Amino acid sequence: MNAQIIHAACPHDCPDTCAIRVTVENGVAVRVQGDPDHPPTHGALCTKVARYTERVYHPERLLHPLKRVGPKGSGRFEAVGWDDALSAIAERLRLIAARDPEAILPYSYSGTLGLIQGEAMASRFFNRLGAARLDRTICASAGSAALNATYGSRVGMHVEHFQESRLILIWGSNSIASNLHFWTFAQAAKRAGAKLICIDPRRTETADKCHEHIALLPGTDGALALGVMRELLLNGWLDEDYIERYTDGWPALCEVAQAWTAERTAEVCGLTAEVVRALACDYGTLRPAAIRVNYGMQRVRGGGSAVRLIAALPCLTGAWRHRAGGLLMSNSGWPRVRRAALERPDLLAGRTPRTINMSTIGDDLLRDGSADFGPKIAALIVYNSNPVAVAPESSKVVRGFAREDLFTVVLEQFQTDTADYADYILPATTQLEHFDVHTSYGHTYVMINEPAVAPLGETRSNSAIFRGLAARMGYADACFGETDEQIGAQAFDASVDFAALRRDGWVRLDVPEAPFAAGGFPTPNGRAQFCPVGMGAADFIAPYESRGSAPGLAARFPLAMISPPARHFLNSSFVNVTSLRSIEGEPLLEMHPRDAADRGLRDATLVRTFNDRGEYRCKLSITDRARPGVVVGLGVWWRKLGPAGTNVNELTHQGLTDLGRAAAFYDCLVEVAAV
Repeated sequence: MNAQIIHAACPHDCPDTCAIRVTVENGVAVRVQGDPDHPPTHGALCTKVARYTERVYHPERLLHPLKRVGPKGSGRFEAVGWDDALSAIAERLRLIAARDPEAILPYSYSGTLGLIQGEAMASRFFNRLGAARLDRTICASAGSAALNATYGSRVGMHVEHFQESRLILIWGSNSIASNLHFWTFAQAAKRAGAKLICIDPRRTETADKCHEHIALLPGTDGALALGVMRELLLNGWLDEDYIERYTDGWPALCEVAQAWTAERTAEVCGLTAEVVRALACDYGTLRPAAIRVNYGMQRVRGGGSAVRLIAALPCLTGAWRHRAGGLLMSNSGWPRVRRAALERPDLLAGRTPRTINMSTIGDDLLRDGSADFGPKIAALIVYNSNPVAVAPESSKVVRGFAREDLFTVVLEQFQTDTADYADYILPATTQLEHFDVHTSYGHTYVMINEPAVAPLGETRSNSAIFRGLAARMGYADACFGETDEQIGAQAFDASVDFAALRRDGWVRLDVPEAPFAAGGFPTPNGRAQFCPVGMGAADFIAPYESRGSAPGLAARFPLAMISPPARHFLNSSFVNVTSLRSIEGEPLLEMHPRDAADRGLRDATLVRTFNDRGEYRCKLSITDRARPGVVVGLGVWWRKLGPAGTNVNELTHQGLTDLGRAAAFYDCLVEVAAV
């Protein structure tokens, strides 16, 4: 038996970015394990990635290029050779580009977070073509914009230091499901005597394990942060010295916070004043205090302002003085990635193509050309994403993808909902079959992913596919001839030893233990900004759809709906892995017993959840995991696996957040009735 151990990294949209060791025997990957030497991973993997070989060797893997032979959406294809597929695609793109290259749109997100198989060669191709740009907003851009405004970049604590905290606020994160390795450090802190508080509308598996669960209404996190600020001020729990030395804008923010009494905060958030005061007392007196913020709480109209307000809290108390104090939402700003070298914006040659927001793709695919919008979208190249399942207001997305005049190419590993609407499907490799380099937004290490096995069937990596398209388009630029390894060697500046990265599998970034103990934020003046130029102080921004902001709508659709991912899926990835889908069972809507009784609904029955945008049918789970007035549509199931061929995004809208132009998935009113 010839066994090898290969260094790899998890590619999925998760803050953990685990270091992996792949055991290969006779050219077959037989085991995927966490790297015990990597401090954040410490040898453990989540249930999803521990079963990664099931994904690689899945019987439904796409192994050959396919050409559509049935109506769009029918899923009917026939095999075609690579030469024929690439030549036909290039010819169609060439004809469209001759009229206007901005009629061609790439659509991608974080199906892989790898710098090479993500956007490097793809961006080179689309820059050279002059295609429209994609505003990649669907997940994290509201929170990212907020951190950039407040701290100057997406930076935060070392995740390992949470184990030394005395108080941890887990704000908008089901960490057991979506940030497993942070959770192990939080558990270590808990065993050492730390208090854990979960702030989330749903009583998650994480909330079950915390000392306290604060079940606020969706979209009210900013109000809660303001209420806490006022209590900190009233009780003298501020670090005046830190505020004076290392922040700007406190007087204006203080004026905003003064209006948020505990009683007003409680009314808006659906809590009691005592809960607000107790949270502020804990945060003001238990030191060091750390906050783990995740992206769910920013998927509402005021999500950016809410993150700005939460990000101010550790500055007001001086929590940043301690390495176990501060905040972590994203650490993606720490690695010094040479994006221009990877993506080659110089290939635009002075052109400035239009930008289309991925969160409004439903509306945009249905637009005709205009002076304001530009040309009608004529071609769509989808990779690392499944927009028919994951984009908001999916009834419009489906109508757009079903356009007969839309030329659609999908790079995929499986025949997803989106792939069903493709004109050509190009089979892509999985993480075990290609080379890549990775950063993380949850820790402070960079990673290598060496290919463990040869590509299955006729699959090709994303980078190889875009190289092939560039060649068919006649692009002779030298950058299209670079290998993945050559691109990887350009990914980082001198702070990362690339030889050591390939030797060891990961390298720790040179980030201070307590990065902002004495200020030094990556803002122009090194101070945290509570009122950035042109923005003013943040305040609470009510949701688009709530009882308070839209009472007329709430009279017809009285239930707020959030749609977090099911525990064993990651967005729409892993939905087709049989063992994981069998654990999840079937699509569910969680509802509080009181709301179910008011509607005469019984557990495990088929219900219709609806609003003016559409209807979603699934089984009802009556449970106190949902708070009264809120239902939880666990996602993101593929539409084709739903009882009526839809999923929860049939109900979400395309309204954008206050900052970052992001999707407001959790800002949604519905009603529920028996089928």
